[in-house]
Amino acid sequence: MTKTTGTFKAVLAGGLLLASAVAQAAFPDKPIKLVIGFPAGGPLDAHARLMTDRLQAILGQPIIVDYKSGAGGSLGAESVAKSPADGYTLLLANTGTMVINPALYTKLPYNTMKDFAPVARTAQQPLALLVNPQVPAKTLPEFIALAKSKPGQLNYGSAGNGGISHLVPEMFKQATGLFMVHIPYRGSAPAFTDLMGGQVQFMAESIPQAAQYAKQGRVRALAVTSAKRNPAMPDTPTMAEAGVKNFEVVGFYGVLAPAGTPKDVVAKLADAFRQTLETPDIRNKMISQGADPAYLNPEQFTRQLQQELPRWADAVKRSGAKLD
Repeated sequence: MTKTTGTFKAVLAGGLLLASAVAQAAFPDKPIKLVIGFPAGGPLDAHARLMTDRLQAILGQPIIVDYKSGAGGSLGAESVAKSPADGYTLLLANTGTMVINPALYTKLPYNTMKDFAPVARTAQQPLALLVNPQVPAKTLPEFIALAKSKPGQLNYGSAGNGGISHLVPEMFKQATGLFMVHIPYRGSAPAFTDLMGGQVQFMAESIPQAAQYAKQGRVRALAVTSAKRNPAMPDTPTMAEAGVKNFEVVGFYGVLAPAGTPKDVVAKLADAFRQTLETPDIRNKMISQGADPAYLNPEQFTRQLQQELPRWADAVKRSGAKLD
């Protein structure tokens, strides 16, 4: 090899390394798609909308919210799992999608720990147990007595088979010996519409959405599923206060990328979510809505998912719920 050829190869190699470094440093250089496995208008959608403006400012690119609803969030999760692992397609998921569905569905098209790279946990939130205002029960004990007097005659709605809004009422039924009929919907928004219209009488839903409709008098809140009362619904008792002991369920929201996404890209995205959740205005709005802006970094979020999967598998098994 001549000296000139060697010099050319060295320059070429250096140029490629520089180009690679610039390409990596440039992330993101196009819009980022945030996939939600439920319809517009639900609690995940509201959570996303609260963060997008700040995220766009930090990352310098538009955040496009894309709804792929169905199968308790599974369709959206599957689409992200099969997307290019480049950081431009992310999943905003909830407890049901990531740690309940694996235990509920016999044939799930994704594996939570193998098909995704956790980016950040963005919030924790309890649920509220709600009834239509026409239901003649002002408290949880009164509702339990009513449901026991009419076995199979009361319906409860959920955001879809396999989600937390399906499983929590099943756990509630088991804890109290009730028999209610499950009516699954394609997301929280249509379920709420029918709850307010009286087509279903009962529902368990995340507090941000529940608080909004309860304040308007369109639903009645009977209890919250956290250990302490929630600031967004200070007059609503906890399950323990309402007489149902050892019933504490707190869900989470989090962002995941396809498995194999470069670690530096994941780190940049995670830091953007951290900065967003540390923004005082966003924190205050989130808390006032009933959610806890509880950021976890990729490693911490990974550990939480690992811990939650067996916990919910046990809960599903005890509830007897199973879906194809």
